[in-house]
This record gives sequence, structure tokens and C-alpha cells, in this order.
Amino acid sequence: MRIGELSRATGVSIRSLRYYEEQRLLAADRTPTGQRVYATDAPDRVRLIQCLYSAGLPSSSIALLLRCESTGRISAGMIDEVRGQQERIARRLEQLTAAAARIDALVDTMVASAEGPPVDAAELGDTP
Repeated sequence: MRIGELSRATGVSIRSLRYYEEQRLLAADRTPTGQRVYATDAPDRVRLIQCLYSAGLPSSSIALLLRCESTGRISAGMIDEVRGQQERIARRLEQLTAAAARIDALVDTMVASAEGPPVDAAELGDTP
């Protein structure tokens, strides 16, 4: 699979795929002309990398996780690193859940206000 095909298959930019390779998160063989050729499981790996990035993990932690996954070898330090990331994600999830609840309450208040008498936008300070 060539880099353009991998990009289309995953929705990840070619630039990001090259970055993943630079960070040793993704491997590619090279043709005699230097073009990248990826393994058939590359789309799954790219999606995993994207998932871990979106969870806020730095590339160094992602590399560590991927290395553990591919080798099956895990050290105590690796376990501590992964647990630390899990705890950070759990705290962030709690913060996002609380923010979503506050936004829900705000929307409910706005909807209730919208059902009452109309309010001039200038009164709300909502003028462009």
C-alpha cells in the first residue's frame, strides 16, 4: 500500500503519516525508487495511533505502547507509564463530563428563556 492509498484509507494526511514514520510509530518499506510501501495492517495501526493521539498521549508514550504491543515485552516502567496515562485520561474524562453537564444546564436555561418573552440581543451583550 502506497502512502496516498494509506492516507485515503484512514483519512490521515500524508504529512502526518510521514511524521508517524519519523517518530517510529509507523514503518514502511521502500521501493528501489524510494517510494514508501506500507503493510496491509497499516490502516489499523494508523487508526490506533490516531486514537492514542486524540486521547492526549504524546508520541513517546504511543511509541512505548506500540512497542509493547508488537514485542509482547513489558517492563514495570512501561506499566507505570501506561497507568499514568490511564489516570490522566480518566481525570480529563471527568472534567469533560462535568463541562458537558454545565453546558446542558445552560442550554436548558436558554431554551426556557426562549419560550418566555423575547429579549433584545443588546440586553444580552450579544451584539456583533
